[in-house]
Amino acid sequence: MKFLILSLFAFVISPAFAQVKKDPVRVILDTDIGPDYDDVGAVAILHTLADQGEAIPLAIMASNKNELVAPTINLLNVYFGRPNLPVGAAKGKAADIGAWQEWPQMLLAKYPHTVNSTADVPDAVALYRKILSAQPDHSVTVVSIGFLTNLSNLLLSKPDSFSNVTGRELVKRKVSKLVSMAGWFPKGREYNLLTDSIASAKVFNQWPTPVIFSGFEIGNKIKTGLGLVNDTAISGPVKDVFAFCIPKAKEDSAGRSSWDETAVLVAIRGATPYFSLKRGHIIIAGGDNSWKPGNNDSQYYMAPAMPAKEISAILEKYMKHQK
Repeated sequence: MKFLILSLFAFVISPAFAQVKKDPVRVILDTDIGPDYDDVGAVAILHTLADQGEAIPLAIMASNKNELVAPTINLLNVYFGRPNLPVGAAKGKAADIGAWQEWPQMLLAKYPHTVNSTADVPDAVALYRKILSAQPDHSVTVVSIGFLTNLSNLLLSKPDSFSNVTGRELVKRKVSKLVSMAGWFPKGREYNLLTDSIASAKVFNQWPTPVIFSGFEIGNKIKTGLGLVNDTAISGPVKDVFAFCIPKAKEDSAGRSSWDETAVLVAIRGATPYFSLKRGHIIIAGGDNSWKPGNNDSQYYMAPAMPAKEISAILEKYMKHQK
């Protein structure tokens, strides 16, 4: 009996079996939500993992200044119980792109929101500087699932009332990593990188922290949405968007490609066990990108490590989260 008790005690305290609880990840999500609807799934995953204690959402920024973008973000924040989560948007020269399926109009007609136009929310760069300056050093993960406009403008920003350092220095002090759905690896031409290619080149040449890329080829093979659409036990804006949009495009008949969802998953959970990481740095020429391997670089792109169907199931589980 004594041996049994000691053996059980050793099993309980063995480091190999110990559950180490990580601190929640502080996240700023930067999205172009509108041209595609996988952003809705990505926002849902952020809120789900926050409800599970794995993330602390600090703000959601819009890199697209279309008038329905900020109201759509606010609507999702309201639905998931965070009506006061700050929302910022690109001002001045920036993309203004709506959704051809007009799914934001459908959502905004059905669900409550407190923001009526993207013009009504603060400038994303000012909001970045305000929030970053108040965070502990090296504590914030930035997730970019849209155009790189805001992040380029942030790097170029000057000292202000929130911080007496430049944008690049503020990022260097406060951000731990950038996870970006951009590029096509090892080489290709991808929409987010292309839309504001000048900003993309500036960000990926000058960003002062590690960068992880979720390339087009990753999310393209990971389909989500049908599990939501076919689940009669759930409802809400996330299901509504996929149910509304999937029938409108033949290429979505097996579900929508999950480009943006993968970036949020890795930003909060880490790459392992879902993906492996290839180290090096991106090279941008116009709207095209290529990759140069390098053991001393601090950029990485994701490569498959788990079957796409298994990752799809994980993402859909989080996208089904109800409030």
